[in-house]
Amino acid sequence: MPMTQHYAATEPPRTEVDALNGGTVLEFGAPWCGFCQRAQPALAEAFAVHPALRHIKVEDGSGRPLGRSFRIKLWPTLVFLRDGQEVARLVRPTEADPIREAMRRIS
Repeated sequence: MPMTQHYAATEPPRTEVDALNGGTVLEFGAPWCGFCQRAQPALAEAFAVHPALRHIKVEDGSGRPLGRSFRIKLWPTLVFLRDGQEVARLVRPTEADPIREAMRRIS
């Protein structure tokens, strides 16, 4: 699966995310967020090494249930899941190396 380019307008329910099999990168942010935009090249570089990982890009905001359930405070926040369980989390990443390392842990 390639890296997802656009934020989903509708977020999946938490029960669906918890039931996912395999490795998943859950990205919380917004298309207008400067920090989110600056993180995209590092994400693309990391996904080039781990193209088989699932990428769910969720547009987050006040009162959005999925982001609240993961206690998201800053954008972008990347939550790395293995079989629906959080293994790692990165907040406002700017370099590909930490993203690749977290991806390696869920591959």
